[in-house]
Amino acid sequence: MNSILRLSIELAGIGGIAALGIWGIVYLVRSRRKSPEELERLRRLEINRRGRLASGQILDLIEPDAARKLLLYQYEVAGISYEVAQDISALPALASHAHSLPGQTASVKYDPQRPTNSIVACEEWSGVSIDDATRDSGLGARERPALAAPPAPSTQPLLL
Repeated sequence: MNSILRLSIELAGIGGIAALGIWGIVYLVRSRRKSPEELERLRRLEINRRGRLASGQILDLIEPDAARKLLLYQYEVAGISYEVAQDISALPALASHAHSLPGQTASVKYDPQRPTNSIVACEEWSGVSIDDATRDSGLGARERPALAAPPAPSTQPLLL
């Protein structure tokens, strides 16, 4: 009888450790979920990496609230016209000039497997010419902002 009790206690301990391990794995998987903003950033970068180019036109700027700016654009792939909106709030250089963009032509990158999945800009690429937008808005050449800031010069001496 004593050996049966000891075996029961050992099995209960092993079961408890297994349950604790499973709970730990579930906790790690759930805690690694990406935010919607991170998922959108990854989507933009993936389309930039493997997307194909099409010519499009920016139709409108929609601001549903103070924090978001949606750029509405259209493009055509294989004779089918698509009208899509992209949230450009995470792209500050583009978002700051968004009011002067409607009516401009733009390059659009789209997923060849799902042509409705497209972008006009991401962190590494822009199909929108900010120079045209600033020229149309009356800014001089010296006042035209760059889409990305140039790299800062290195202050460390070169070692040979």
